[in-house]
Amino acid sequence: MSNQTTACCPALGAAALAEPQAAELAAMFKALSDPVRLRLLSLVASHPGGQACVCEISPTFDVSQPTISHHLKTLRSAGLLDCERRGTWVYYWVVPEALQQLSSVLHVDALSGAGCGS
Repeated sequence: MSNQTTACCPALGAAALAEPQAAELAAMFKALSDPVRLRLLSLVASHPGGQACVCEISPTFDVSQPTISHHLKTLRSAGLLDCERRGTWVYYWVVPEALQQLSSVLHVDALSGAGCGS
């Protein structure tokens, strides 16, 4: 009898997350766990020119402008959005590196192969 064991499934990720990386990603996922914030990120990301003014975003939602500002601040704190004040308005854009981080942890090549127990 051999002492070697073989896994029934290939590894899903390249490597386990280090604690700091896991904490950073958890903050991003937590920020995206609210449907309004997920929609806000999507709106900003899909806006022509890659930047959206809060004045253009707010009317899209059935919540107050201060509530939108709170959600945008949460997305900024998580590192998903950045912004710049121009006169009386604030313009937001997506931080591409943050999306790459989220994508890298969600991307799974092994799912295209045979599943466990098959």
